[in-house]
Amino acid sequence: MRALTWQAPGNVEVIDVPRPTLQEPTDAIIRVTSTAICGSDLHLYGVLGPFLDKGDVLGHEFMGIVEETGSAVTNLTPGDRVVVPFNISCGKCWMCSRGFYAQCETTQNREYNKGASLFGYSKMYGQVPGGQAEYVRVPHADFGPVKVPEGFTDERALYLSDILPTAWQGVKWAHVPRGGTLAIMGAGPIGQLALRSAKVQGNAEQIIVVDLVDERLELARQWGATVIDLREVDSVGDAIHDLTNGRGADSVLDAVGMEAHGNPVREKLINGVGRLPAPLAKPAIEKAGIDRTAALISAIDAVRRAGTVSLSGVYGGQADPLPMMDMFDKGIRMTMGQCHVRQWTDELSEILFQDEDVFGVEQLATHRLGLSQAAEAYEMFQKKQDGCIKVVLDPTR
Repeated sequence: MRALTWQAPGNVEVIDVPRPTLQEPTDAIIRVTSTAICGSDLHLYGVLGPFLDKGDVLGHEFMGIVEETGSAVTNLTPGDRVVVPFNISCGKCWMCSRGFYAQCETTQNREYNKGASLFGYSKMYGQVPGGQAEYVRVPHADFGPVKVPEGFTDERALYLSDILPTAWQGVKWAHVPRGGTLAIMGAGPIGQLALRSAKVQGNAEQIIVVDLVDERLELARQWGATVIDLREVDSVGDAIHDLTNGRGADSVLDAVGMEAHGNPVREKLINGVGRLPAPLAKPAIEKAGIDRTAALISAIDAVRRAGTVSLSGVYGGQADPLPMMDMFDKGIRMTMGQCHVRQWTDELSEILFQDEDVFGVEQLATHRLGLSQAAEAYEMFQKKQDGCIKVVLDPTR
């Protein structure tokens, strides 16, 4: 079968790989009908390369048709359409029983002191072949996959795998008070869906979105946000204080993470570490890695005293300098972490699978390409070319 594979930093390629087979009674084989490129995939494309092997299959946002199930999978039958959460959770362990599915102890990666395994996301998270492929083996299919009701397009359901619940959780964890202000750092796919999630959740009276890409700013504006163009202000924090009577936003959601603009020196250093030989790069990342923290620092600056900063963007550094004095003095609350996808899928499905496309997910993708064009799509998405906001890939093409 064809699959998109990591070859080297900044180099991915569609090649033929063996079709997956059932390995455990709780497995299922899924024929992928749609898969997307996530902003988190760009971390693998760059800095996290030392934790990948040449030929690793990428992709953690996907859905498709059940082809085959193991003997312990009684909730699915061949022919079912399902969307698959990006984190692999057993649904039964101590963590899962409490709803912390991203910290599943059954699939936890103790060698790297990390949480639950993820599809297509490096040795640190289990090195499980991902879904940017024609077929994928889904472990713990007796719990993870979510059935898609008849009559809905792939794009209505696809984002339930990651970015919609990630955005939803980010807003929930931002603890926006009723009538309050939510500022969102970044207007990529997570930021766009965070804006829409905040509107559905209903507490935020004012939503401010910060970015520096014209198409993203315009889309956020169309969904009712007050936008701040990063290119036009000296300080994001000052600009948000000006919009909030000098107090700052009640809640700030960082939807950017380590891909942030704003520090070209760090960018060159991070990219350089990602290209070192693995024996040198791994300890550098694990013990002394730094991120581009411009969005996070701006979030801390922009939030009001006793407010909340919610991190949905991925960070990986161990030596990131943070303004701890300001954070402590302001008494801010910080929430963060991988999305516990299955904690939110029932709630979101009730909203998502109705006649009206409440979240506008069917129009979110700006580019719909064949899997054969995945390498070009990664480069386009990373460089924000051609108005690219979200890419959906068709494995049949």
